[in-house]
Amino acid sequence: MPNIKSAIKRVKGNTKKGAENNTFKSKMKNSIKAVLKACKEKNAEEAEKLYKIATKNIDKALKHNIIKKNAAARYKSNLAKHVNNAK
Repeated sequence: MPNIKSAIKRVKGNTKKGAENNTFKSKMKNSIKAVLKACKEKNAEEAEKLYKIATKNIDKALKHNIIKKNAAARYKSNLAKHVNNAK
């Protein structure tokens, strides 16, 4: 446990920020799983709708520096492939 006042503040801020990052990351992952599930069931309309939500969540995670630019592009590209194959 830190003894210095600034270090104590830093630990508190890191904890809060980490929790915020986890919410963005879990929303992103859950939306990706939903798209993949809809694609597996060959439900093209549902997959298309969920794809838009998933890309929005991926972009939010990118904006908050939770994932990197190339990772976001890779996620969106892979989801697009799945959605196109579901049609």
